Amino acid sequence: MPDDLATYTTRPGAFTARGQELTAIGEELRAGDLAPDAELAGKGFVPAPVHLSDYRGKVLILSCVPSLDTPTCDRETRHWEEERRALGGDVEMLTVSMDLVFAQARWCGAADVTHTTASAYMNQQFGIDYGLLMEENRLLGRAVFVIDREGRIRHVEYVRELTTEPDYAAALAAAREAAAG
Repeated sequence: MPDDLATYTTRPGAFTARGQELTAIGEELRAGDLAPDAELAGKGFVPAPVHLSDYRGKVLILSCVPSLDTPTCDRETRHWEEERRALGGDVEMLTVSMDLVFAQARWCGAADVTHTTASAYMNQQFGIDYGLLMEENRLLGRAVFVIDREGRIRHVEYVRELTTEPDYAAALAAAREAAAG
């Protein structure tokens, strides 16, 4: 956890939960920005690290959600799993939440989700660097990033209302375009 959150940009009302405004810590990223690298917690009692830089050379759909154990995050992550299977090997998929890795593994097993999930619970700097860490509850806001082979963001959507799913079609179109060339 960063020592002094007061040194970071805050964005009051960046997210809402059923109309209640929430403050995001960190600046929004934009298409064209270089995707910040991060070390996230993967699977295991001593979590194996997942580095975003490991995806360089591949197109990545990075889905960020508050918690897999909520209805909207559940639907979204299952939807991305279906899309990933349809995309084949051209596009990688990574879902990041603040859930403990044990909760992620349990949820993925029950939901038959096989794409990579990682947790930011050990590294809240990820949430700040991506403009997603919510001040009030230290969860991630909902967002989707499409990152090209060079590590550049091709598409970004910050979903303001946390109970709303992202625009899947726009992200998929950006991923297909990035994979094509």
